[in-house]
Amino acid sequence: MTDGDARHGPAPPTTTAKARRPQWQVWSWWADSGAVVALAVAGAVTRRGELVGTSHLLTHVSLPKLAVALAFEAASFVSLAALQRWLLRGAPARPGLGTMTGLALAANAMAGALPGGSALSVAWAIRQLHRRDIGLALAAAVLVVAGALSALALALLLVLGALAADPGGPGAGLRTVVLAVAAALAATVAAAVFLSRSPGLRRAMWRAGRRVTVRWRAGKRLGSLLADVVRQAETIQPGLRGWARPYGLALLNWVCDAVALTAALWALGIGVPWRGTLIAYGLTQISISLRLTPGSLGIASAGLISLLVVQGLRADQAIAAALVYRVVSFWAAQPIGWACWLRLTLHTRRRRDGGGTGGVRNQGRWAQC
Repeated sequence: MTDGDARHGPAPPTTTAKARRPQWQVWSWWADSGAVVALAVAGAVTRRGELVGTSHLLTHVSLPKLAVALAFEAASFVSLAALQRWLLRGAPARPGLGTMTGLALAANAMAGALPGGSALSVAWAIRQLHRRDIGLALAAAVLVVAGALSALALALLLVLGALAADPGGPGAGLRTVVLAVAAALAATVAAAVFLSRSPGLRRAMWRAGRRVTVRWRAGKRLGSLLADVVRQAETIQPGLRGWARPYGLALLNWVCDAVALTAALWALGIGVPWRGTLIAYGLTQISISLRLTPGSLGIASAGLISLLVVQGLRADQAIAAALVYRVVSFWAAQPIGWACWLRLTLHTRRRRDGGGTGGVRNQGRWAQC
């Protein structure tokens, strides 16, 4: 799955309708893509023997088992949509699960296919929710909270994968590094939570924010918008037990995607390295979130291939598994996502042309943000 994609871990929402990356970042994005293509061609030339084995595996893939992988991938999108819809439970007009699933698919397609797609997809999703009578701050807060829950869920899966990995196996060193980093991050988060409860620190942060808003012309408006988002996020307070359901949905999103990877191995007739699959999957999703190329093409596959080889698969098996998984998680979702984008966009325009709703009447406010 396109992993820092919109469906798993949306980037912090932008408040600009025309979200754009700096020009140098766009050129860098395409330069990275060209480098990956060149490396892929060089690898194809030097690894012909392994590619023959990969071709043999791909021609014997089981279509019924492949359908199982696609079903779990679809369940992953539905889980993300259910999470975002749950977070909107206090909204006056909450979209249905079908609409939210379409939004997740469309945002995922944008994030995976366009330069700066993560920012564009989040801005588009906020705009679509706003035109369905969801306040801008609430829409942004929902995506922020959903992204935070998704990040925590992925961290849990990665730690569980590291714990399940064989301490004496080929990936023992990787296991140690993951557990050490997880412990360091947990200590950092705990310290941040503890310090955030200090009244003195809060006052210092407030004074620093005030200085920024006074000296920076756009800072005042941005600070106001961020304050609205924080206030809306604070209203999503279901209590300790109440967080179990949204966190469970965030975890289910990743689990279904991980099962799709396992089903891809199953469809190819490859023995699943059960003790190492989860850590390989989690690390792959982290590399995907960097978005160095369009849709993380090359980065995702290369990372997954390397990690599967570390877990004991042959190179031809790892290549075949990575290709099938990317077809299931990325390529199959792209046309569906763009079809959802077209339908939702046209539906929004029909509503606007027909007189609009409360969200459409506030369109001018969105354009000014």
